[in-house]
Formats: sequence, C-alpha cells, structure tokens
Amino acid sequence: MSAMTAKPQVSFEFFPPATPKMEETLWSSIQRLAPLKPRFVSVTYGADGSTRDRTHRIVRRIQTETRLTCAPHLTCIGARREDVLAAARAYWSNGIRYLVALRGDPPKDAAGYVPEPGGFAYAADLVEGLATVGNFDVSVAAYPETHPEAPSAEFDLDNLRRKIDAGATRAITQFFFEPDAYLRFRDRCAGKGIKVTIVPGVLPITNFPRMLKFAASCGASVPDWLRDRFSGLDDDPETLRMIAASTAIEQVEGLRRHGVDEFHFYTLNRAELTFAICHAIGIRPETPALGAAHG
Repeated sequence: MSAMTAKPQVSFEFFPPATPKMEETLWSSIQRLAPLKPRFVSVTYGADGSTRDRTHRIVRRIQTETRLTCAPHLTCIGARREDVLAAARAYWSNGIRYLVALRGDPPKDAAGYVPEPGGFAYAADLVEGLATVGNFDVSVAAYPETHPEAPSAEFDLDNLRRKIDAGATRAITQFFFEPDAYLRFRDRCAGKGIKVTIVPGVLPITNFPRMLKFAASCGASVPDWLRDRFSGLDDDPETLRMIAASTAIEQVEGLRRHGVDEFHFYTLNRAELTFAICHAIGIRPETPALGAAHG
C-alpha cells in the first residue's frame, strides 16, 4: 500500500463549447475543478481544426480569468507549418508554456489521414517544430491498445518513441478500462527506453452509448463486465452517476496500487464525476466548500 501514500498529480481536459448554454456548463465546471489545483488543463481542437478560433478564445479566457495553467492542443490537420508555429508563438507571448501536440483526426468524410501540403506530417514533426519556438512543456498521445490506424503495436510504439525523442515531456494515454492494458503498455514503453511519464487518461462515463462510439473510433476495448455494469441505466441517471463514480474510483485506485501517481481526466466539460474521483484519491480544495463562511 505504500505506493499510494503520496498525493497524485492530476490534469483535466476540456473542449470548446458550441453553444452559449454549453459554454455556461464549461465555465461552471472550470470553477468547480480549479480549486483542486491541477498541474494543467488542456483544451482540445476540433477533429479537423474546425474549432480553432473557439479553442483560442477559451484558452485566452482561462488564462486571464483563472490561475490555472492552460495547455492548448495543437494539431497537424488543416494548417501549414507557418500557421501552426504562428499560433505557438502567440501562445508563448501570452505566457503559455504547456501544449498538447497531436497529429489530429482527419475530417469525417475523408478516406484516411493525408498530411497537409506544407504542414507538419505527424506529431513527432510538430513536437520538433515547437522546440524552435520555445522551451514548451509538450504532452503527446499514447495508445495502450494501439492506434486504430497503426499497422502494428510495434509500429505504434516506435512512433511514440519518435515523439519523445523529438522533445515531448510526457505521454497521455487514450482512455482504457482494464488496468492491465495500461500496465503492460507501461512495461513495453520502458522496454523501448521511453523514460517520460506515461500518464493514464481516465474517462468517467457520463453517457454509456456515447462512450461506446468514442471507444469504437479510437480503438479502446470495452470489457463485458463494464457493459454488464452499465446495462439498463440509460433512463436512471442517478444510479448511472453512482456506478460511473465507483467504476472510475476503482480504476484509479487499482493503478495507484501499481505506483501510478499522475492522472489525466477527460471531463467532457462536466465536473461532478471528476471532482468525486479526485476527492476519493485525496485531492481536495484547500478551502473546504462547506463551512467556509463561518471562518
């Protein structure tokens, strides 16, 4: 149990909202999670770069209205090298030192990934390019169950190695549900000489059918025990929340027993489950939420 004594580090991912109502939800989630003092919060880009302006706007707002460290996503999709590096320079001049560098997903109607003419071809190239702008702390993606487009697990691991060799600071994994998938992957990374932290990405399940779609698109397996645990709860949001919280807490505690002390939460812009999981692993606001007014 000694592996679980230190308080873990956490980071949170948000996405740019599409409507004013969704923006309200995002900001109340940010306010709820900010007192947990995450290492950073990341803000995603649309699959094809479509949310670029919204991403920049949310990043600016987090930067000016909170004390959070913001890590915008940058991708290779739909932009020339100069444009991506110009965005990185603008971030640098605004005091942003953390970035998440990704290849990005091709637009939905595309047959497959084709590098942008005049753009960065792959995430390793992007990481290398960012180093010419400034000494960013760069996170990259890792796939415990192999990227769905990779010809083999070995190829995928070599690609991660290239990203690390290009200067990435850490790898954040795609979500997964079997702790063994992560632990085996961590061992394989060590065997390849990858020495950076492999941070497990955790997806608290707010909507099971939507999670199944995510999982199908990114190559994450959904075990039978998980399907069974969530079956019949589509019209019972209260029980679903309880099951979702206990499932994610179980997953995180299981990883902590194996010495994992850093977690990245895919919040889907909602705070409740992520806040509950953090509470369970000892990450709490410095000022208690209740009774604070009586001090």
